[in-house]
Amino acid sequence: MCLQLDCPDGESAADRVRRVLAELRRTDADLVVLPELWATGYFQFDAYQAQAEPLTGPTLTALREVARERRFHLVAGSLVERADDGRLYNTAALIGPDGDILHTYRKIHLFDYESAEARLLTPGTTAGAVRTELGCIGLATCYDLRFPELFRMLGDAGADLVVVVSAWPAARLEHWRVLTRARAIENQVHLVACNVAGRHAGRDLAGGSVVVDPWGVVLAEGGQDPARVCAELDPALPAAVRAEFPVLTHRRLGVTIVAETARRGTQNSR
Repeated sequence: MCLQLDCPDGESAADRVRRVLAELRRTDADLVVLPELWATGYFQFDAYQAQAEPLTGPTLTALREVARERRFHLVAGSLVERADDGRLYNTAALIGPDGDILHTYRKIHLFDYESAEARLLTPGTTAGAVRTELGCIGLATCYDLRFPELFRMLGDAGADLVVVVSAWPAARLEHWRVLTRARAIENQVHLVACNVAGRHAGRDLAGGSVVVDPWGVVLAEGGQDPARVCAELDPALPAAVRAEFPVLTHRRLGVTIVAETARRGTQNSR
Protein backbone atom coordinates (compact mmCIF):
# COMPACT_ATOMS: atom_id res chain seq x y z
CA MET A 1 0.00 0.00 0.00
CA CYS A 2 1.22 3.50 -0.90
CA LEU A 3 0.21 6.11 1.66
CA GLN A 4 0.03 9.07 -0.73
CA LEU A 5 0.37 12.06 1.60
CA ASP A 6 0.02 15.78 1.24
CA CYS A 7 2.38 18.24 2.96
CA PRO A 8 0.27 21.37 3.58
CA ASP A 9 2.33 24.47 4.25
CA GLY A 10 0.57 25.34 7.51
CA GLU A 11 1.33 21.99 9.12
CA SER A 12 4.43 21.56 11.26
CA ALA A 13 6.72 18.59 10.77
CA ALA A 14 5.83 17.33 14.25
CA ASP A 15 2.11 17.48 13.50
CA ARG A 16 2.67 15.72 10.18
CA VAL A 17 4.58 12.91 11.86
CA ARG A 18 1.77 12.46 14.40
CA ARG A 19 -0.81 12.39 11.60
CA VAL A 20 1.11 9.78 9.65
CA LEU A 21 1.68 7.61 12.72
CA ALA A 22 -2.08 7.63 13.35
CA GLU A 23 -2.70 6.62 9.72
CA LEU A 24 -0.20 3.78 9.96
CA ARG A 25 -1.86 2.42 13.10
CA ARG A 26 -5.02 1.92 11.03
CA THR A 27 -3.19 -0.07 8.36
CA ASP A 28 -3.12 -3.83 7.89
CA ALA A 29 -1.14 -4.12 4.65
CA ASP A 30 1.93 -6.37 4.39
CA LEU A 31 3.97 -3.55 2.84
CA VAL A 32 3.37 0.17 3.42
CA VAL A 33 5.27 2.87 1.51
CA LEU A 34 5.58 6.58 2.38
CA PRO A 35 6.77 9.30 -0.05
CA GLU A 36 9.99 11.29 -0.27
CA LEU A 37 10.87 13.77 2.52
CA TRP A 38 7.23 13.73 3.68
CA ALA A 39 8.01 14.93 7.22
CA THR A 40 10.08 18.00 6.31
CA GLY A 41 8.44 18.64 2.94
CA TYR A 42 10.67 18.34 -0.12
CA PHE A 43 10.55 22.03 -1.04
CA GLN A 44 11.18 23.31 2.50
CA PHE A 45 14.87 23.70 1.76
CA ASP A 46 15.41 26.18 4.62
CA ALA A 47 14.30 23.48 7.07
CA TYR A 48 16.67 20.73 5.93
CA GLN A 49 19.47 21.65 8.31
CA ALA A 50 17.27 22.15 11.37
CA GLN A 51 15.12 19.06 10.85
CA ALA A 52 17.85 16.62 9.83
CA GLU A 53 18.09 13.55 12.06
CA PRO A 54 20.36 10.53 12.36
CA LEU A 55 18.82 7.15 11.59
CA THR A 56 18.50 6.70 15.35
CA GLY A 57 16.44 9.91 15.59
CA PRO A 58 12.84 10.28 16.78
CA THR A 59 11.05 10.02 13.40
CA LEU A 60 12.55 6.73 12.29
CA THR A 61 12.37 5.38 15.85
CA ALA A 62 8.62 6.08 15.97
CA LEU A 63 8.11 4.47 12.56
CA ARG A 64 10.02 1.38 13.68
CA GLU A 65 7.72 1.07 16.68
CA VAL A 66 4.61 1.24 14.49
CA ALA A 67 5.99 -1.35 12.07
CA ARG A 68 6.61 -3.65 15.03
CA GLU A 69 3.13 -3.02 16.46
CA ARG A 70 1.34 -3.62 13.15
CA ARG A 71 3.72 -6.36 11.94
CA PHE A 72 4.22 -4.93 8.45
CA HIS A 73 7.17 -4.03 6.26
CA LEU A 74 7.45 -0.26 6.00
CA VAL A 75 9.38 1.80 3.47
CA ALA A 76 9.58 4.90 5.61
CA GLY A 77 9.74 7.28 2.67
CA SER A 78 12.89 9.32 2.98
CA LEU A 79 14.18 11.78 5.55
CA VAL A 80 16.99 14.30 5.73
CA GLU A 81 19.63 12.18 7.42
CA ARG A 82 22.44 13.81 9.39
CA ALA A 83 25.45 11.51 9.18
CA ASP A 84 28.12 11.22 11.84
CA ASP A 85 30.39 13.54 9.86
CA GLY A 86 27.66 16.23 9.71
CA ARG A 87 26.81 15.76 6.05
CA LEU A 88 23.16 15.59 5.03
CA TYR A 89 21.60 12.90 2.83
CA ASN A 90 18.17 12.15 1.37
CA THR A 91 17.84 8.68 2.88
CA ALA A 92 15.14 6.05 2.44
CA ALA A 93 14.77 3.16 4.88
CA LEU A 94 13.09 -0.24 4.77
CA ILE A 95 11.85 -1.43 8.16
CA GLY A 96 10.88 -5.04 8.84
CA PRO A 97 7.86 -6.29 10.83
CA ASP A 98 10.08 -6.76 13.89
CA GLY A 99 11.02 -3.07 13.78
CA ASP A 100 14.56 -3.61 12.53
CA ILE A 101 16.02 -1.46 9.74
CA LEU A 102 16.63 -3.97 6.96
CA HIS A 103 18.06 -1.64 4.34
CA THR A 104 18.83 2.04 3.74
CA TYR A 105 19.47 3.95 0.54
CA ARG A 106 20.97 7.42 0.19
CA LYS A 107 19.63 9.10 -2.96
CA ILE A 108 22.30 9.04 -5.64
CA HIS A 109 20.81 11.43 -8.21
CA LEU A 110 20.08 14.74 -6.49
CA PHE A 111 17.81 17.17 -8.28
CA ASP A 112 19.10 20.63 -9.16
CA TYR A 113 16.52 21.89 -11.64
CA GLU A 114 14.63 24.65 -9.77
CA SER A 115 15.69 22.86 -6.58
CA ALA A 116 18.28 23.38 -3.85
CA GLU A 117 18.53 19.67 -3.06
CA ALA A 118 21.83 19.13 -4.89
CA ARG A 119 23.39 22.15 -3.16
CA LEU A 120 22.30 21.19 0.36
CA LEU A 121 22.65 17.43 0.35
CA THR A 122 25.38 14.90 -0.42
CA PRO A 123 24.71 12.22 -3.05
CA GLY A 124 24.81 8.60 -2.01
CA THR A 125 27.34 6.26 -3.57
CA THR A 126 25.84 2.77 -3.13
CA ALA A 127 22.63 0.93 -3.97
CA GLY A 128 21.48 -2.62 -3.43
CA ALA A 129 18.66 -5.01 -2.64
CA VAL A 130 17.72 -7.01 0.43
CA ARG A 131 15.93 -10.34 0.69
CA THR A 132 12.77 -10.23 2.82
CA GLU A 133 9.67 -12.32 3.42
CA LEU A 134 8.02 -10.34 0.61
CA GLY A 135 10.77 -10.89 -1.94
CA CYS A 136 14.04 -9.17 -2.76
CA ILE A 137 13.47 -5.41 -2.43
CA GLY A 138 15.49 -2.54 -3.87
CA LEU A 139 14.97 1.16 -3.13
CA ALA A 140 15.19 4.27 -5.32
CA THR A 141 14.14 7.89 -4.94
CA CYS A 142 12.28 10.22 -7.30
CA TYR A 143 14.79 11.67 -9.82
CA ASP A 144 16.48 8.26 -9.93
CA LEU A 145 13.65 7.19 -12.26
CA ARG A 146 15.41 9.06 -15.07
CA PHE A 147 18.54 6.90 -14.74
CA PRO A 148 17.71 3.38 -15.94
CA GLU A 149 21.15 2.01 -15.16
CA LEU A 150 20.41 2.23 -11.42
CA PHE A 151 17.33 0.05 -11.80
CA ARG A 152 19.26 -2.45 -13.92
CA MET A 153 21.86 -2.67 -11.15
CA LEU A 154 19.08 -3.33 -8.61
CA GLY A 155 17.76 -6.09 -10.86
CA ASP A 156 21.26 -7.55 -11.17
CA ALA A 157 21.46 -7.49 -7.37
CA GLY A 158 18.40 -9.76 -7.28
CA ALA A 159 15.55 -7.29 -6.81
CA ASP A 160 12.14 -8.51 -7.94
CA LEU A 161 10.37 -5.59 -6.26
CA VAL A 162 11.64 -2.01 -6.53
CA VAL A 163 10.11 0.68 -4.33
CA VAL A 164 10.41 4.33 -5.36
CA VAL A 165 9.69 7.16 -2.92
CA SER A 166 9.07 10.51 -4.54
CA ALA A 167 8.00 14.16 -4.50
CA TRP A 168 7.31 14.41 -8.24
CA PRO A 169 5.68 17.60 -9.56
CA ALA A 170 2.37 17.68 -11.42
CA ALA A 171 4.02 19.56 -14.30
CA ARG A 172 5.81 16.34 -15.32
CA LEU A 173 3.10 13.81 -14.45
CA GLU A 174 3.24 12.18 -17.89
CA HIS A 175 6.98 11.56 -17.45
CA TRP A 176 6.22 9.87 -14.12
CA ARG A 177 3.65 7.59 -15.72
CA VAL A 178 5.96 6.57 -18.54
CA LEU A 179 9.09 6.12 -16.44
CA THR A 180 7.49 4.03 -13.70
CA ARG A 181 6.10 1.60 -16.28
CA ALA A 182 9.33 1.56 -18.27
CA ARG A 183 11.49 0.72 -15.24
CA ALA A 184 9.14 -2.18 -14.37
CA ILE A 185 9.01 -3.52 -17.93
CA GLU A 186 12.69 -3.34 -18.79
CA ASN A 187 13.77 -5.01 -15.53
CA GLN A 188 10.80 -7.40 -15.22
CA VAL A 189 10.08 -6.38 -11.64
CA HIS A 190 7.14 -5.22 -9.61
CA LEU A 191 7.50 -1.47 -9.11
CA VAL A 192 5.76 0.42 -6.32
CA ALA A 193 6.12 4.20 -6.51
CA CYS A 194 4.70 6.43 -3.77
CA ASN A 195 4.44 10.15 -4.46
CA VAL A 196 3.39 13.29 -2.60
CA ALA A 197 -0.02 14.78 -3.38
CA GLY A 198 -1.61 18.22 -3.13
CA ARG A 199 0.11 21.60 -3.11
CA HIS A 200 3.31 22.37 -1.24
CA ALA A 201 5.47 25.51 -1.16
CA GLY A 202 3.62 26.96 -4.15
CA ARG A 203 3.98 23.83 -6.26
CA ASP A 204 1.43 21.25 -7.31
CA LEU A 205 2.60 17.70 -6.68
CA ALA A 206 1.60 14.96 -9.09
CA GLY A 207 0.24 12.31 -6.73
CA GLY A 208 -0.33 9.40 -9.08
CA SER A 209 1.25 6.80 -6.80
CA VAL A 210 1.34 3.60 -8.79
CA VAL A 211 1.83 -0.14 -8.57
CA VAL A 212 3.09 -1.77 -11.79
CA ASP A 213 3.64 -5.46 -12.49
CA PRO A 214 6.59 -6.92 -14.47
CA TRP A 215 4.57 -6.85 -17.72
CA GLY A 216 3.98 -3.11 -17.25
CA VAL A 217 0.34 -3.55 -16.22
CA VAL A 218 -0.80 -0.82 -13.81
CA LEU A 219 -2.44 -2.63 -10.90
CA ALA A 220 -3.38 0.51 -8.95
CA GLU A 221 -2.96 4.25 -9.41
CA GLY A 222 -3.81 7.28 -7.31
CA GLY A 223 -5.13 10.67 -8.34
CA GLN A 224 -3.75 14.06 -7.30
CA ASP A 225 -5.33 14.05 -3.82
CA PRO A 226 -4.16 12.21 -0.68
CA ALA A 227 -5.10 8.55 -0.93
CA ARG A 228 -4.31 4.97 -0.06
CA VAL A 229 -3.23 3.19 -3.22
CA CYS A 230 -3.47 -0.56 -2.74
CA ALA A 231 -2.78 -3.64 -4.84
CA GLU A 232 -2.12 -7.33 -4.28
CA LEU A 233 1.18 -8.59 -5.69
CA ASP A 234 2.02 -12.13 -6.74
CA PRO A 235 5.60 -12.67 -5.52
CA ALA A 236 6.09 -15.49 -8.03
CA LEU A 237 5.25 -13.31 -11.04
CA PRO A 238 8.67 -11.72 -11.73
CA ALA A 239 10.35 -15.12 -12.00
CA ALA A 240 7.50 -16.42 -14.18
CA VAL A 241 7.75 -13.43 -16.52
CA ARG A 242 11.53 -13.82 -16.82
CA ALA A 243 11.12 -17.51 -17.62
CA GLU A 244 8.41 -16.91 -20.23
CA PHE A 245 10.11 -13.91 -21.87
CA PRO A 246 13.81 -14.14 -20.99
CA VAL A 247 14.84 -10.78 -22.38
CA LEU A 248 17.41 -10.20 -19.64
CA THR A 249 19.37 -13.24 -20.80
CA HIS A 250 19.72 -11.69 -24.25
CA ARG A 251 21.82 -8.77 -23.06
CA ARG A 252 25.14 -8.40 -24.85
CA LEU A 253 27.60 -6.90 -22.42
CA GLY A 254 31.11 -5.79 -23.21
CA VAL A 255 30.21 -4.33 -26.59
CA THR A 256 32.65 -1.63 -27.65
CA ILE A 257 31.08 1.74 -28.40
CA VAL A 258 32.97 3.76 -30.98
CA ALA A 259 32.31 7.43 -31.55
CA GLU A 260 33.29 8.39 -35.04
CA THR A 261 33.29 11.64 -36.92
CA ALA A 262 31.14 11.39 -40.01
CA ARG A 263 33.19 11.35 -43.16
CA ARG A 264 32.31 13.89 -45.75
CA GLY A 265 31.67 12.58 -49.20
CA THR A 266 34.24 13.35 -51.89
CA GLN A 267 33.54 14.54 -55.36
CA ASN A 268 35.69 13.87 -58.41
CA SER A 269 36.48 17.02 -60.30
CA ARG A 270 38.44 17.54 -63.47
